[in-house]
Amino acid sequence: MLIEGLYTVRDFQLEGKNLKASIHLNNNHDIFKGHFPGNPVMPGVCMCQIIKELTERAVSKNLFLSVSSNIKFMAIINPDKNPDLILNITINEEEDIVKIKNVSIFDETVALKLSATFKVIA
Repeated sequence: MLIEGLYTVRDFQLEGKNLKASIHLNNNHDIFKGHFPGNPVMPGVCMCQIIKELTERAVSKNLFLSVSSNIKFMAIINPDKNPDLILNITINEEEDIVKIKNVSIFDETVALKLSATFKVIA
């Protein structure tokens, strides 16, 4: 985990190409003290990192983000108000490439949609 202590995985269900993971954000993490003081917001780059880490766990491979063809931040993720997220990731492996489509939600709200291509690294 690149950002130690930022989140914990509560549930991890991999069925074929579909991953459904439930995570809980640590609203006391230092990253939220600077982003933004008094009004914490989950940094988009951290969400991308979490998606990468969950995908690595699903495919049991180290990955490098090579292309993010579509990233849409649809709602602000405030760890004080919405610390529990569900990430639905569809994974397609092709030799040394892993393509994913993600939808991240809290409550009934879609917070993030991401399509990305990762390269498998040694």
